[in-house]
Amino acid sequence: MRACNGKGLLTAAAIATVLLALGCAQDVTTVAGANGAAPETSLMERARNVHAEALVLDAHADIVPPGTVSSYVGPDGLSKVEPAKMRAGGVDAVVMSIAVGPGPRDADGYADAKATALTKLAAVRELTDNPNDDVVLARSADEIVAAHKAGQRALILGFQNARILGEDVTQLNDYFDAGARVFALTHLGHNDFADSSRPVYIGELGAHEPDAEHDGLSDLGVAAIKRVNALGGVVDISQLSRQAALQVIELSSAPVIASHSNIQALSNVNRNLSDEELDAIAANDGVVHIAAFKGYLIDLSDPKLDADIRAVRRRVGIAEDYDYPFELYWELDSVAEQRAFVAEVSALLGPATVARMVDHIDYAVQRMGIDHVGIGNDFNHGSGIVGFQDASEALNVTAELLRRDYSAGDIEKIWGGNFLRVLRAAEAAAEYRR
Repeated sequence: MRACNGKGLLTAAAIATVLLALGCAQDVTTVAGANGAAPETSLMERARNVHAEALVLDAHADIVPPGTVSSYVGPDGLSKVEPAKMRAGGVDAVVMSIAVGPGPRDADGYADAKATALTKLAAVRELTDNPNDDVVLARSADEIVAAHKAGQRALILGFQNARILGEDVTQLNDYFDAGARVFALTHLGHNDFADSSRPVYIGELGAHEPDAEHDGLSDLGVAAIKRVNALGGVVDISQLSRQAALQVIELSSAPVIASHSNIQALSNVNRNLSDEELDAIAANDGVVHIAAFKGYLIDLSDPKLDADIRAVRRRVGIAEDYDYPFELYWELDSVAEQRAFVAEVSALLGPATVARMVDHIDYAVQRMGIDHVGIGNDFNHGSGIVGFQDASEALNVTAELLRRDYSAGDIEKIWGGNFLRVLRAAEAAAEYRR
């Protein structure tokens, strides 16, 4: 593969257009202008062939139940990974996450979280039960591969935020039996099991939660990781605090994944992974899946950009310091104010691109090796990537990887092969034969 350079730094051309975040990718227009249209046409033909042969798997998307109002779905009001978009983009499989956000940790809060989880589970079952969509619920690596060979789309269930469980670790068995195979303990905010990388803002107090509540994992969290291992599920460290993530990696008896995480060295926000975490995941034989999520791809090292973001935040009356640029917008009084704030900051950041996403893939490959990198886009909870707004545009990622001299074998590993290896390892390590 052709890398930016040994340290993942931007080229001179990219620095000149930093808000476009072009990274080290060769500009398509330049190639066509210098050599005519044939080289780029040939590259796209190669990309289509490689893409068709690979098992293209997205390791994380949020479930959008019918009737859900969301600002993150496509312009058509449908999920960014709905079956027609998957088929159009040659996406063979997606991990659909039964996820909930922060909320009260009491009986009512736990009941609400569980009700949300069951609604999302029902939405996936409705989709896979519909013969018109030719979509199957896959419960193993073999079933994912079989669906690919049969030309079917496969959905794999994920689980995100142990607040769904209340304080009952045994309920993990129920979600595993329902088909969940990827398990993450946290989302935004700490819970009874683990600390999050993003402590939630408590409006009533006008302050965040403490940076750590459990100094990583609680006893419940330790028990949950052991149970996921015993069931044969894949442990997902995305959204955990650094301390919790490192504890999970050390504790897990099988390789772990980060299902949708980016690189802190290139985009310095708390939600992204440090080099220490990358190294630990590689040593664990796990996989980091890079996300097509604008807010975690943008280079925030430009002092003027940082100053401009802070000025906007001061003007709207939220804290100047931030873990990522859009943090705290939900504390604004109205949806209109929230949207205006997000739009203004988004305009400051400029567009994220497929090239910038692949900069993060480059960095992870250089740091960890080709066997430890994948793709998990976090569709339906964000995007903003020019050229990769939904599953229908997945081919553009393959083309960019080829443009940087990744081989067909490398691309097959990144798009799905590495995930399947970890899932098979988790299956082999299971203690419970169900």
